[in-house]
Amino acid sequence: MSRVARRSLTLPKGVELKITGSTVTVKGAKASLTLELPSSITVDVKETQVNIAADSIKVAPAVAGSVRAHLGNMIQGVTEGYQKKLSLVGVGYRAQAQGRKLNLALGFSHPVDYPIPDGITVETPSQTEIVIKGPSKQRVGQVAAEIRGFRPPEPYKGKGVRYLGERIVLKEAKKK
Repeated sequence: MSRVARRSLTLPKGVELKITGSTVTVKGAKASLTLELPSSITVDVKETQVNIAADSIKVAPAVAGSVRAHLGNMIQGVTEGYQKKLSLVGVGYRAQAQGRKLNLALGFSHPVDYPIPDGITVETPSQTEIVIKGPSKQRVGQVAAEIRGFRPPEPYKGKGVRYLGERIVLKEAKKK
């Protein structure tokens, strides 16, 4: 079995883990998340400890480690939640959250309207900052990647949408 799957998970207070058939549901103060288990993986809950076991020896140990990591992310998501921060770099680049859509001005001839998916909240503390929050690590990262995909940072001036703290290596301009 993988080293990751051997470590047991601890359920914090206020988090409920239910197993029905091959579906695991984690409920917490912030949200409720579900995960489909592969057929070769079993999950055992004893009081506040969650253990993952694999049936076969060949493929299942790697899958067991992935399932344990997903369950750990789900537990953290329903208790604390996840967030990603994006910053807009460029003259005239602006973002504004309006209800369930994000209005972006990214230097195109038209504004970009991004519909915010259910379960995700988007805040714009300033015109050049975007904060994406939600209980699912995968969905928060996917929304951040889709927004960044509208105008990724370019390598000459560094203009575009970037993750907060992301370092862009700038290229040198062409010499005459």
